[in-house]
Amino acid sequence: MQTQPTVSFDGVAVDDAVRDAALAHAHDLETYSHEIVGCHVVLSQPHRHPRRGRLWSVRVDVVVPGVDIIVNRSHCRDHAHEDAFVALRDAFDAARRRLKEHVRERRDEVKTHQPHDEGRVLRVLPEERYGFIGTPDGREVYFHANALTECCLSDVAPGTPVRFTVEDGDDGPQATWVHVTGPAIPATPPARGEVAS
Repeated sequence: MQTQPTVSFDGVAVDDAVRDAALAHAHDLETYSHEIVGCHVVLSQPHRHPRRGRLWSVRVDVVVPGVDIIVNRSHCRDHAHEDAFVALRDAFDAARRRLKEHVRERRDEVKTHQPHDEGRVLRVLPEERYGFIGTPDGREVYFHANALTECCLSDVAPGTPVRFTVEDGDDGPQATWVHVTGPAIPATPPARGEVAS
């Protein structure tokens, strides 16, 4: 995220635990897109139930290049939203769905308008959430887990054939869209009696 996420309380006292939960949800959005510019969360309590108390309203603004994703969850009849943490969870669930949809649309644009390279996954570093693709001409191309379409990093193994689009990143070529085209083809084991090199 290019700027730190912010949380504000509109007409209600600041609650540090609620603010920390909102910030954690905001940072979690980065697992779905590395292009997020910023995120702002506003919490308020505009609805009072006559017998049960105030219901929380949550607005989430996620800024990504070319569009602002705005989720405004005001559940005047959902009494579960007397709990700020439940209201936050539901608002960020909606924000994640919208963000995933935006990422899919961007990948579809890339699929349609950019030429594809082909190669095979060389290695995967699941804890760091990235890997490298080898091309027929001997290049190594970095890819992040967010670039994968229709699968997760845990589904990709060395030898997996892929199509991808590449851009120049800060540290060299980077695949911005990666599509698995078949099952992994493991390295050929040595024949009986031969020693693996």
